[in-house]
Amino acid sequence: MLSPWFMRRRLGLAITLPAVGLLGVVAPVSAVEARQAADKAVTGRPVERSLQRSGFIESLTKPAIAEVRAAAAKQLRDIEPMLAQADPASDAPRPRQLMDLVSEATDAPTPEEIVSEAVASDEASADESATDEADEATEAAPPVLSAPSESTSNADNADVPIPDERVLDDLQFLDPAPNPLLIQTQPEEVEIIGTQPLNLEEALALSYRNNPDLQVVLLELERSEAALREAQAANFPTLSINGTVQGQNTTSSGDTQLVPTPDGGFTFESETAEEVGFFYSTQAELVYNLFSSGRRSASISAAAEQVQLALLEVERRREELRLATANEFYDLQAAIESIRISQAFLNEAERNLQDTTLREQVGVGTRFDVLRAEVQVANARQDVVNAERSRQVAQRSLARRLNVPPSLTITTVPVDIAGNWPLSLEESIVLAYQNRAELEQQLTQRDVNELLQRVELAALGPQVNLFANYSISDFFNQEDRFSDNYALGARVSWTIFEGGAAQARARQRELDAEIAERNFEETRNTVRLGVESAYYNLQANQTNIGTARLAVTQAQEALDLAILRFDAGVGTQLDILNAQSELTNAEVNLVQAIVGYNRSLAELERAVSNLPESYYEALPY
Repeated sequence: MLSPWFMRRRLGLAITLPAVGLLGVVAPVSAVEARQAADKAVTGRPVERSLQRSGFIESLTKPAIAEVRAAAAKQLRDIEPMLAQADPASDAPRPRQLMDLVSEATDAPTPEEIVSEAVASDEASADESATDEADEATEAAPPVLSAPSESTSNADNADVPIPDERVLDDLQFLDPAPNPLLIQTQPEEVEIIGTQPLNLEEALALSYRNNPDLQVVLLELERSEAALREAQAANFPTLSINGTVQGQNTTSSGDTQLVPTPDGGFTFESETAEEVGFFYSTQAELVYNLFSSGRRSASISAAAEQVQLALLEVERRREELRLATANEFYDLQAAIESIRISQAFLNEAERNLQDTTLREQVGVGTRFDVLRAEVQVANARQDVVNAERSRQVAQRSLARRLNVPPSLTITTVPVDIAGNWPLSLEESIVLAYQNRAELEQQLTQRDVNELLQRVELAALGPQVNLFANYSISDFFNQEDRFSDNYALGARVSWTIFEGGAAQARARQRELDAEIAERNFEETRNTVRLGVESAYYNLQANQTNIGTARLAVTQAQEALDLAILRFDAGVGTQLDILNAQSELTNAEVNLVQAIVGYNRSLAELERAVSNLPESYYEALPY
């Protein structure tokens, strides 16, 4: 009886198996990819397409092949229930054993036995290289870290860098260190030890929470709020207390008397007394600005508008961060898809090289065809290396944007269409006018400048302050020297002439307000252009998706026809090479169309701004 491994390999059944992706992410793959993975694990290369392309083999034993296929189809129906439980890791018979089983059932020679001796050495060397590559890939592949959950096993939890009790949500272990001044000093501290897959929503949530630029603008908002509280303090009186303590030397003189001297003369003498005392005085004063010609109210209003301006800046920077994160996310998706396409083309080129080499060995091919196939393989390998480099750069760029720990890197979910824009162009433009923070920022800036103009002109008006003070003073070692005083009153000041400085400052604020109005006009035009550009790009990419999908289907069909023509002897090796290249280009165009569509959708969302997360509609295809 034929094994499930043989069915996957030779008959191409639609069995879905788990496979390890390029970045270590577990994901389902198609039957073709599962079959190719099984082939490569055994022989170092997929062999089914190679045998199918060897048309000269079928021409040798066509009756035998027909009988073999009939017997295989009959036994397939008998073992079909077993296929659902097929295990790719099971100990399955190898190709030679499988051919023996089929031969016993049909008593017909297998076509593979005709060339088995010619390719035995190649398969042995391929087995060795495949085993080495698999070992190297296992050592080099970083572990995939996932967020802790209830269903996570204890073994999986051991890979999570923080304990379960400290996890507040599924993405907390991706938060950076609390100390922003921390810097790594050892190589192992910056070594990448894990890769975390994220979807776009999770990436956006991390960027909102961890990105330093957004945290800076939030701190600037708090600074503006503190400035508002400072301005509001002018509504309250000012109470101040000051005191003085000092030591004081006091000298007193008595009456002057005429006193005879020993030599018979006279002199004037007076009695003096010196006393050292300590003196203290304390004064308390309460001052309230009763009238400031509008300066106080204008300053408070200007500070409140500055807070509103900071809020709008937070909104604007958040939208910019969303667009930047989405673009870097799509960059990484495109890089990963480029690896997949380049690797698939490399696999096709290697299979083509094997077929061409085999034909040359049996005398039906030329050295020229082998050289062309080798060049194609070399170019395909360079494309894979370049795609891998682009993927690594895109990963680190997104990791920097999300500010994840230095030992982790990011990968993405597969490329898919993000959604459909539900509004017309005109509705999008009007909604952008209503939602964009940049337009409101210019209007707020104009209001701030008008209020500052009032502040400058208030310097020319009268200023009235009410005051009350109370003071006491005393000498510690003297009696009847204590005194206390109080005073109540108002102080009025009015600047009559100061050379026109206040008027000049007010004129500057007036011009700033006019500049803000002109900036509003320019920003409005820029907003419209941004909406229109993103909308047109979205429509073009949506059309390109359908065209690219059709092109991929046609390119695959053209490749199959080129192979059949070559097997029949009416085509050339150049036809197969061109068809493979066209299929690769078509797949690249499809990925670029989908990623371009998603980029345009993100740009249109940024151009309109402030949309709910579930605003998009699903595409009809």
